[in-house]
Amino acid sequence: MKLSARNQIAGTIREIHKGATTAHVEIEVMGGTIITAAITNEAVESLKLAKGQKAYAVIKASDVMVGVEHAG
Repeated sequence: MKLSARNQIAGTIREIHKGATTAHVEIEVMGGTIITAAITNEAVESLKLAKGQKAYAVIKASDVMVGVEHAG
C-alpha cells in the first residue's frame, strides 16, 4: 500500500456501525485507543471490511485543532 499521507496507524477493526449511507469504522490501535472513521457503506463493501481484520487509520489533514477545558 502506497499513500502520500504520512500518518498511517496500524490497528484492528473493532466494530463497523452501518447507517443509511455512512458507516463508522472503529479501529483499535496500540494501547487500546480507538480511532473512528466515517466512510460510505459502499467503501465498506468495496474494501470487504470485517470485524477483526487488520487495517490502517490513514489521517491526512491540513489542520489539527486542539481544545482544552478551563477549570473554574
